Amino acid sequence: MSAVTYKGGPIFDGNTLHDGYTVTVDNGHVTAIGKENNYGKHDFVNLNGDILSPGYVDLQVNGGGGIMLNDAPTVQTLERIAAAHRRLGSLHILPTLITASPGITKAAIDAATDACARRIPGILGLHLEGPHIARAGAHDPALIRRMEDHDLDQLLTAAKSLPLLKITLAPESVTPEQVACLAAAGARVSLGHTDADFETCLHYFKAGATLATHLFNAMSQLGSRSPGLVGAALSCGKASAGLIADGHHVHPATMRTALVAKNGPGQIFLVSDAMATAGSELGSFMLNGRQVTRDAGRLTLSNGTLAGADLTLTRAVSVLVNQVGEPLESALRRATSIPGALSATDVGTIKIGAPANLVRISSDLTRCKPLA
Repeated sequence: MSAVTYKGGPIFDGNTLHDGYTVTVDNGHVTAIGKENNYGKHDFVNLNGDILSPGYVDLQVNGGGGIMLNDAPTVQTLERIAAAHRRLGSLHILPTLITASPGITKAAIDAATDACARRIPGILGLHLEGPHIARAGAHDPALIRRMEDHDLDQLLTAAKSLPLLKITLAPESVTPEQVACLAAAGARVSLGHTDADFETCLHYFKAGATLATHLFNAMSQLGSRSPGLVGAALSCGKASAGLIADGHHVHPATMRTALVAKNGPGQIFLVSDAMATAGSELGSFMLNGRQVTRDAGRLTLSNGTLAGADLTLTRAVSVLVNQVGEPLESALRRATSIPGALSATDVGTIKIGAPANLVRISSDLTRCKPLA
């Protein structure tokens, strides 16, 4: 395969948006990045003003391609979901299992472990969103429960076998000691689906939690005298938080306030919270025996409860830029290098010598496609 040089559009390397730069790819790897120059005998592709970027990194993906991980937790399902999201520009994903029975949970852990061992493209590990939570949201309340010793043992084993294990927990259902144990084993503990107060959430961040799941949704809110998990996630410098930026889950004005208020070094990053509808024409699907309906960019249960999101990360970036007022460069970071760093991998950036996991994003932020 001959080398190809991309030119004629902004180059986003994961941190900085460059004008007048080129990127050269040879044999599937980035071989050069820098100011526009003589291409020699290289073939070149004119981006015509589109943006060349690292592929998106999505740390909360429940389904795609017409199927949910909960439906059939197998390697084949993971491959199908990853392929659907790759077509949408998310080249690396963290498959997410929504609160499920012990048998389904075990099957998901086994499937993700197998998929990672086989190096299935795009699979970073596994996110278990429940069952050790408190506020149900779209989760089945009948499956929510406290963490017992055997649950902890299972999760500790999974943390050793998976390159990345993220676990969404509520303080009401776990102890600080259990969180500390999970964090020490390498799991990424995320607080979410909780009514816990500000002080309790800070205590659990101190115990070892480092993330908050879909900021503002299914959690105690920021009030004048009760800052809740929202306030704890924003004020705790070690905590990072996922954000569903579809304009339905969180109002753009609220997003704007949160982005300004967040204490570092922890940061806010974009997640799709995508369901089976991603990359498909599905109008509805079943989640734990309940129908979820797709309508005008929203996914809801029959009672109107939001059930995941009908969102791509290209759309999320567009909402941040066009409705929230975030600079394009920082909005792209929230979809690439920030979640990439949280995944403890080298994804979400463009580096010489690294695999060319690149996407082309239209200049109007309406389309994205992988380049290989």
